[in-house]
Amino acid sequence: MTTVASKKLNGIDTDALKDAMTAISDDASKGVCKFQVATHWRGGTKTETRVDSWAIGGEEKPRDFAIRTDEPPELLGEGVDANPQEVLFAGLNACMTVGYSTCCSMHGIKLESLTIETEGELDLRGFLGLDPKVKPGYEEVHYTVRIKGNGTPKQFEEVHRTVMATSPNFFNISRPIRMVPHLVVE
Repeated sequence: MTTVASKKLNGIDTDALKDAMTAISDDASKGVCKFQVATHWRGGTKTETRVDSWAIGGEEKPRDFAIRTDEPPELLGEGVDANPQEVLFAGLNACMTVGYSTCCSMHGIKLESLTIETEGELDLRGFLGLDPKVKPGYEEVHYTVRIKGNGTPKQFEEVHRTVMATSPNFFNISRPIRMVPHLVVE
């Protein structure tokens, strides 16, 4: 029996990705994903978020992850885990990293290194409700992508534009999305 190795570049199976793109193009319902988490308070400023499943194309897939957060001591925490803002930026960077590595792979670009550095400033007066004129979040977020590989500057610029146009987390952070809250008092 002969085994055919799949084509991988930058750890991305480009043949599998092409197959998935064709399947989703043929049936859009196969590309609908649902993500859900449940966050539990662990006392003080600590939380644990459970990730038990997700769904793609209407089919639920099991997961088993925990994401813990805490605040630094200066923000009344113990500093034992990343804080929610650091997790937010990590999620943004991770999502964009997937975009860069996948897009480069699809363009035949072999990556040597990829780093995304993200920062933002927020004013605690907004979070603490001390000044209604101060927003509780960021006015702007800055990020720098450091990328190295066998692509040309023009190719990397094209990949960069593609990631900004297609990254779900870039979209979610750079544009308002509707939040639908529900409160259950037990």
